[in-house]
Amino acid sequence: MIQRMSHSAIFVLDQDQAKDFYVNKLGFEVKFDEKMGNGFRWLTVSPKGQPDLQIILMKVVKNTKLQDQDVAAIGELMQKGAFGAGVFQTADCRKTYEELKTKGVQFLSPPKEQFYGVEAVFCDPFGNWFSMTEPKNQ
Repeated sequence: MIQRMSHSAIFVLDQDQAKDFYVNKLGFEVKFDEKMGNGFRWLTVSPKGQPDLQIILMKVVKNTKLQDQDVAAIGELMQKGAFGAGVFQTADCRKTYEELKTKGVQFLSPPKEQFYGVEAVFCDPFGNWFSMTEPKNQ
C-alpha cells in the first residue's frame, strides 16, 4: 500500500542556480547534494517545515530517453512558463510575498483573495511557476 509521496522532481536547467534560488531565496534546506556516475548530480531540497518531502532539482540533460532536440524543446517550454510545478503553502501569503520580493523572487501575480484562500504566483529562474497559497480557515 502506498503511504505517502517522499520525492517529487522539478526540472531545472542549471543545478547551481536552482540550489541558490531554492535555498537562499525560498529558504529551503539541502537534503542531498551528491555526484553520482556519468556526471549525474542528486540534488534534493525540502521546505524547512516539511522535512519528509524531498524536491529533486533535476537537470534536464540528454540521456537514453532525451535527445539534444528534446532537451532544447523542454528548456524553451520551461522558459515560456509552460510548466506549473505545484503549490507551496504559507501561513501569511502577503507577508511571505513581501519577504520573497525583497530577495528578488519574480512574481507573476500579487496576493489576492481566492475562494480557497490568499494566493500569489511566482516563478523560479527557469520559468517553472508555483502558487503560494495561504489556505482559508487557518
